[in-house]
Amino acid sequence: MLHSIVLIFHVAACLLIISLVLLQRGKGAEAGTGFGAGASGTVFGARGSANFLSRATGILTALFFITCLTLAYLSTERTVPGSLLESLPAPQSTSQPAPAPAPGELPALPSEPAPPAGENN
Repeated sequence: MLHSIVLIFHVAACLLIISLVLLQRGKGAEAGTGFGAGASGTVFGARGSANFLSRATGILTALFFITCLTLAYLSTERTVPGSLLESLPAPQSTSQPAPAPAPGELPALPSEPAPPAGENN
């Protein structure tokens, strides 16, 4: 249950970081200008949006790292279910073992099964 909650916060922080990074003004593509981040008359002011977006990105990045470490800790606490084959009881032999040959005597070869009826060799 706790693992699922932390995973939801982790994915949400990841998506918010991606969106905030895309909104910020960069030296190259400047994807943020399409959303009004480059205009001087924005809601946050001429320099306010850069400070707000940078600060929000830093906070979300810290939250992302905290959730990463929490998920790593929670995954070590989980018990992995064992294999179904390991839970089966050991097979028990119903036939008696072949008697050991006497010293100096060759072991007997197993007898060949009779061919099925209808086969001609």
